[in-house]
Amino acid sequence: MVDVTMITTSIELSGYRVVNNLGVVRGITVRSRSVLGNIAGGLQSLVGGRLSIYVELCEKSREEAFQHLIQHANERGANAIINMRYDANEVTDGITEVLAYGTAVVVEKA
Repeated sequence: MVDVTMITTSIELSGYRVVNNLGVVRGITVRSRSVLGNIAGGLQSLVGGRLSIYVELCEKSREEAFQHLIQHANERGANAIINMRYDANEVTDGITEVLAYGTAVVVEKA
């Protein structure tokens, strides 16, 4: 089994050619803000500027979805993911879905 070693938001990898398209892969996580996080974020918003509580939550959510994406591509036998993207949707008040998706491919040097 080969692990995913290259990920790009582009539709191709410079210097490589796609030899097998394995289809769309995705990683998803659903996160909520804690009551304490909401209070801390609310206090930060009163003074303005960067809301570090929410930045940290968003970063952790994206990283978790990204790792699930890589796992899904590895399960398919990919060594690369092209056209990688993120999406986020609010499921309900305070609960957000973060999705990382792309196309799993097998590439070789051109």
